[in-house]
Amino acid sequence: MLRTCTILATGALVMATPAHASDMVISAPAGPAGDVALVIARQMGISIVIADPAVASRRVPAMRGKLSPRQAVERLARAADARVIAAGESGWRLVAAPARRPPAIAPRARPHPAPAPFVLPPPEKAPDIIVTASKRDTRLADYAGEPAMIDGATLQFGGVSGTDRIVQNVAAVTSTHLGSGRNKLFIRGIADSSFTGPTQSTVGMYLGDLRINYNAPDPDLRLSDMGSVEVLEGPQGTLYGAGSIGGIIRLVPNAPDLGSVAGSGQIGGSLTQHGAPGGDISLMANLPVKRDRAALRVVLDAESQGGYIDRPLVDRDDVNHTDIAGGRATLRVDLGGDWTVDLIGVGQRTRGDDSQYADRSGPPLSRSSVVAEGFSADYGQGQLVVSGKLGAVHLRSSTGIVGQKVTERYDATRLDGPPRLFVQSNHSRMIANETRLWQPLGDRFGWLVGASFTHNRTQLDRTIGPPDAQMPTVGVENIVDEFTGYGEASLRIYPGLIATAGGRWTHSTLGGAGQGVPRDLALARAEITARRTESIFLPSASLLAQVLPETALYLRYQQGFRPGGLAVSGDFVQRYRNDRIGTVEFGVRHGQQGSGPGDVSASISFTDWRDIQADFIDASGLPTTANVGDGHIWTGTLSGGLRVDPHLRIDAALVYNQSRVTEPSFAMLPMLVRLDEVPNIARVGGRVGFDYARPVGNGLTLTAQGWARYVGRSRLGVGPELGARQGDYFDSGLTARIGSASFGVSASVTNIADTVGNRFALGTPFALGRDQLTPLRPRTLRIGLDASF
Repeated sequence: MLRTCTILATGALVMATPAHASDMVISAPAGPAGDVALVIARQMGISIVIADPAVASRRVPAMRGKLSPRQAVERLARAADARVIAAGESGWRLVAAPARRPPAIAPRARPHPAPAPFVLPPPEKAPDIIVTASKRDTRLADYAGEPAMIDGATLQFGGVSGTDRIVQNVAAVTSTHLGSGRNKLFIRGIADSSFTGPTQSTVGMYLGDLRINYNAPDPDLRLSDMGSVEVLEGPQGTLYGAGSIGGIIRLVPNAPDLGSVAGSGQIGGSLTQHGAPGGDISLMANLPVKRDRAALRVVLDAESQGGYIDRPLVDRDDVNHTDIAGGRATLRVDLGGDWTVDLIGVGQRTRGDDSQYADRSGPPLSRSSVVAEGFSADYGQGQLVVSGKLGAVHLRSSTGIVGQKVTERYDATRLDGPPRLFVQSNHSRMIANETRLWQPLGDRFGWLVGASFTHNRTQLDRTIGPPDAQMPTVGVENIVDEFTGYGEASLRIYPGLIATAGGRWTHSTLGGAGQGVPRDLALARAEITARRTESIFLPSASLLAQVLPETALYLRYQQGFRPGGLAVSGDFVQRYRNDRIGTVEFGVRHGQQGSGPGDVSASISFTDWRDIQADFIDASGLPTTANVGDGHIWTGTLSGGLRVDPHLRIDAALVYNQSRVTEPSFAMLPMLVRLDEVPNIARVGGRVGFDYARPVGNGLTLTAQGWARYVGRSRLGVGPELGARQGDYFDSGLTARIGSASFGVSASVTNIADTVGNRFALGTPFALGRDQLTPLRPRTLRIGLDASF
């Protein structure tokens, strides 16, 4: 009690060496102003006094960046609704800002006013959380939904990672866990299939405003030097178009800093129980090319993931070793007058020595295969982004080119037969542009209009046979050209009541051809590959009501779709139609996500899914794609956070899905007689986590984050061959770091309980006479160092 009173009475009074006026890198976690002031004072060697307990207890957001002592104190004062009084060369006092009252009588002028100490202008309101994925800078308080937002510090805490860091932090996001560079991601139970085929993913992935891919798997880009990642749940057809029927994941990289030289790096080594060691390194450099006019920001990443699967028949251990290397470079040029040009380049190379599945029966973490099932994934993207303002109207135009190639190898050995290998290569190339104009919602009205064009060509090649004598089999090429126009507008009908409506019109031209199809079959079925067009309109509407100062209710309706295409079935190429989804969602939220004493949100949604595109095993034992019928999904979500004390915050989330294929297509009826749910959708999932930060003296801060996640049972796919159950496992992790803003040491452990589990019940789609499962990576310990300047 005495210590608490001292903190409230003296705030963060720190006597240290005199501060210099030069900028310093600071890092202070969110919390009461008194605690944040203590961290800043120790890191910068200055004195900050907060004598008023009310000011000291006010919560302020995290403060990070390169600032001068005065800038840091001023930012803290604004966040705490206080004013600053200078107290010597390197000391400041924070006092409560006076309430603003209109004067009743004009004050009389003083003939000899006393000189006043340095006082800040009236404090600014703490910055709002902005949902940039709304494409028009919508305040979270005005957004009809509950986006999941992960800040860059969390993404890099304890070492740079990929999409698995998103899965760990967002309960509604799941993955197929086939391996880095070949996974499919699902959001909130909108899942379709297990394979890397011609269909688009149900989740749209974006780097900034440009799609990461079209109909290829998640490239698993390293989430290095990211400002944030935003996840929007449910269909997002109006703003994002095709391939966003389950939601979108938007990566927001840090932009180049035009005014300073900065750098950072992380390096770590890991030990996996029952497996091989690994390591990782990440480097960032920010270099002004012309001060305040142009800067270059470069990020480089490399990771070696130790294997943990054994193949005893060939006397090999830890066969699923994976190497990942990549980077990103951004050149920003300030043209003046709020106009900037960004040139962005991204590249990543992934090589996996073998698959990471195991046999259900037999020794743990092993499989009885004799064929190596390695995979590779190469990804490259270039962007040109022009941003600016025309008066009060914002403009942003993004143009990009993407290339992605994924090669997968599957053991196709028949029972008691010689080794046989199936190789599938998916090569995708995309050119895209999106240009939009918008005006953020103000006191009354906000709007957005945009247009986009996408050209995507995907070549799916297949071979099968002995590992050293592969023979080509039927492949397919899909070509899509999409022209789109869209718009959205919001009206503040009354204070606290916002109505939003929008729509998107998309015209798609589809083409393609079979590869390696016997000539007589190709001529007989030429109409299947004939060029064709599709047009679709996707409406949306929402209503948000602020019923209490911290509580809002919302109701939204949104649609999404995926275009049709061509798939291989035996020696034929067959056509599958587009599928379409519509979702009605009602939700409530209280507080602001990640801040304040506590927050909670809940939603319930109903989804109608027509002509579901999904994969299954054809008569020849190869994966193919078709429309399997209609279905519906009920989803309920509940999430929230609570600040237990000034140093500790906990959060939790729960997701419940109930899905069903209600009207199976006639052609698929024999395969669906035993299917009572949409594949890959766990009925129950949940997550709990905590975030802890506390100064420990000598300018050091102890920070810790932990999480535990449960994934319920689901079915692998369509048909009896893919009827295996998966899921029903717990995963967990804990990371701790001690250090200053410029240097730290961290230790982390994942899969704390060393659970085997079954993340995904597919290793190879061919009938090998054995059940399969994809285990979790065993308990892994990582020790790392990080530094920045």
